[in-house]
Amino acid sequence: MIRVDVTLPGNRSYPVLVGPGASAHLAEVLPGRARRAAIVTQSNIGHAVESGLDQEVFAIDDGEAAKSMATVEGLCRSFAGWGLTRGDVVVGVGGGVVTDVAGFAAATYHRGVAVVHVATSLLAQIDAAIGGKTGVNLPEGKNLIGAFWQPSAVLCDTTALETLPEAEMRCGLGEMAKYHFLGGDDLAGLDLEDQIALCVGIKARVVADDEREAGRRAVLNYGHTLGHALEATGGYGLRHGEAVAIGLVYAAELGRALGRIDDERMAEHRRIVEGYGLPTGIPDDADDAELLAAMGRDKKAVDGFTFALDGPAGVEVVAGVEVSLVEQVLDRVR
Repeated sequence: MIRVDVTLPGNRSYPVLVGPGASAHLAEVLPGRARRAAIVTQSNIGHAVESGLDQEVFAIDDGEAAKSMATVEGLCRSFAGWGLTRGDVVVGVGGGVVTDVAGFAAATYHRGVAVVHVATSLLAQIDAAIGGKTGVNLPEGKNLIGAFWQPSAVLCDTTALETLPEAEMRCGLGEMAKYHFLGGDDLAGLDLEDQIALCVGIKARVVADDEREAGRRAVLNYGHTLGHALEATGGYGLRHGEAVAIGLVYAAELGRALGRIDDERMAEHRRIVEGYGLPTGIPDDADDAELLAAMGRDKKAVDGFTFALDGPAGVEVVAGVEVSLVEQVLDRVR
């Protein structure tokens, strides 16, 4: 079992355990005062956990559509009906949809209940379950409602990946491709468990520096400005990892157009993305006007179009990108 600690301001920290059977350690990482555990999962997950407490399973719908305020309200009402208290714990068992929804419900119920994540997808293990960002979608965009609510622990059970559908693995590989450009230069030479642990470590260091995304943490959204726009405008027909992969190529092309990176670095982005078998081009049916509107609503956008872009000092947040250039690069990436 590999352990990575996420350290936070105020002498706070929590463990991330990576390895086969990590979920068996659930009882060891639960808050000591908890008497009840609300297990939030989806019917298709099929990953049973034992908390050692009085526990009840609360299933949410499958798919991105489950990331809604209606789902959160339903969960909180069910928690109240069952008698979950502020001293108890919510346990999210599943992928990124589950960890986002369970985390947000925990952050808001009784103004904050402890949450532990048992991450069963590659996407959740290397990204979604780590760092305390929770949230749900609006018709206007992805993750526009949410809260920062750090988990008490995260268990990345790699056994669950053995039966993960290929589409879900590809979803996680899009995020893994991102980490190549955030300090994961040697990712390709590692086995899967070490790849996951390295990604967790990279994210943990960024979160430690900027817990609430006041600055540097936004680099973790590398590839996500266009990625989220593709998801939202396409009705989430394109999976998150695939959308992020296209977003990485787009961000590289935009960085090259701004003179931040050279042709070789831009080509490296395409090589890494293609190496994971992921798409590199914007779908033909994507509408530029809709993509521009969605990118303008991105959470990073405080001064015009804002992107995380690679450059001489690494990935940085760049604001005020001209709309004409944003449009030109959209055409290049089709």
